[in-house]
Amino acid sequence: PASAAEAIERRANLIVAHHPLPFRPLKRLTTDNTVGGMLWNLARAGVAIYSPHTAFDSAAAGINQQLAAGLGLTNIRPLTPIADASPSLGSGRVGEFAAVRPLGEVAASLKSFLKIGGLHQVGDDAAEISRVAVGCGSAGQFLSSARDADCQLLVTGETNFHTCLEAEATGVALLLPGHYASERFGVERLADELSEAFPALEVWASQREQDPLTWV
Repeated sequence: PASAAEAIERRANLIVAHHPLPFRPLKRLTTDNTVGGMLWNLARAGVAIYSPHTAFDSAAAGINQQLAAGLGLTNIRPLTPIADASPSLGSGRVGEFAAVRPLGEVAASLKSFLKIGGLHQVGDDAAEISRVAVGCGSAGQFLSSARDADCQLLVTGETNFHTCLEAEATGVALLLPGHYASERFGVERLADELSEAFPALEVWASQREQDPLTWV
């Protein structure tokens, strides 16, 4: 809601939103609910919405690629490649560190890259990590693929309790910085890239968007 209001107030013509609006199909458009109200107000103001979502996650230079590179991984490639497509395209990413690193050190690097103060961790600080799977947002479903790829660690924004238990039982560490934190940096970079590509346009990353969850 805050980003939609910001776009209207600043007379934006287009919102490039990572997550679709609406996220789930609507049977009717009404102002009786939050999503319908936002869509109605944006339509009245003439603001269009484009949401690349998982295409942006999986793109050759998308969020997962950026997150893997930000961790310092090398030989980065899709965790689940797309059949008959470019080798650089696919869901998630997997890569290796140049040298084995303890999990606690990897967690510290992730917090520094994402500029966050805390995250959830499954696994011991001293666990040795050499190969890492990455999936921004909510990608607990990548756990089996990470295990099949001989990864010692899966980095994703969030997942459910039972996936954490499964990871613990099967010896795969998890680092969970939060859904928002695992994607926000990619939106900021996209705004910079669009500004460079279209210098005549005013492009900015929403200044009002924030994580609805806070560490207390």
